[in-house]
Amino acid sequence: MMTNVFGRESPRRNFSLTRKASSRVSKDVKPHYDLGVRLGWRSATPAALPAVDTAGETTQATVSDPHNAARQTDTAAPAPLGGRTKRLADVVIALCALALASPIMLMVFLLIRATMGGPAVYAHTRVGFDGKPFSCRKFRTMVANSDEVLREFLARDPEAARQWAEIRKLKNDPRITFLGKILRKSSLDELPQLFNVLRGEMSCVGPRPIVADELSRYEDFVADYLAARPGITGLWQVTGRSSTDYSSRVALDSQYVRNWSLWSDLVILSRTVFAVVRFDEAS
Repeated sequence: MMTNVFGRESPRRNFSLTRKASSRVSKDVKPHYDLGVRLGWRSATPAALPAVDTAGETTQATVSDPHNAARQTDTAAPAPLGGRTKRLADVVIALCALALASPIMLMVFLLIRATMGGPAVYAHTRVGFDGKPFSCRKFRTMVANSDEVLREFLARDPEAARQWAEIRKLKNDPRITFLGKILRKSSLDELPQLFNVLRGEMSCVGPRPIVADELSRYEDFVADYLAARPGITGLWQVTGRSSTDYSSRVALDSQYVRNWSLWSDLVILSRTVFAVVRFDEAS
């Protein structure tokens, strides 16, 4: 039995995958399971990862999780991961961060307006807790006709199209401006999401917010994503960020949700500072 942040005992999570499936797990993410081990996460092993074969299909995993079963059978309105404790921590952290970052946010706002024109803040619809859509806010880092530029670029570059299909990111994204690259490398573009946290749409720590089309890629683990508020940072960001393939990102999101504790949030927040300065791993 394990003790959660509320002092209650909860059963140990049970994960099992076939040896064949386990052998196909991305090697990029395996070294980072040390973080989970140090936090006392029982599922911090390569066997906890879903595997994607060459056809792009996720290998079936056998999962025993009484908490997920309770969520499916409970007809009452579900509560987000961490409940009031996590929400209180989010509000306090977001208010402190806004107080410290407001001069930087003002400077970024003015730079975008001066160099790129148009709106400085970009809002995109993402899937939130319990499947509710919300407008995720960022400082604008792309050209105005970004969708058109992306389509043309992927059409003439098969390798970039493959990379986009796998991780939904591009190493050399033609849509991003020079200032946008600086903002992304430093993660300053995500500061407006602190307002999403105050509105209760996001958390400081959680799975990264995704678009509706990406839900199908979570397969058996979609319930884990929907059980939490999306986060400004998370386990994925401190274990490789954009260098991690998508199946490993799904596994990290699921691992975070199934083993959540307030202590793990604090550790991830502290490690985020070091992950941000690793520009080679930033998105």
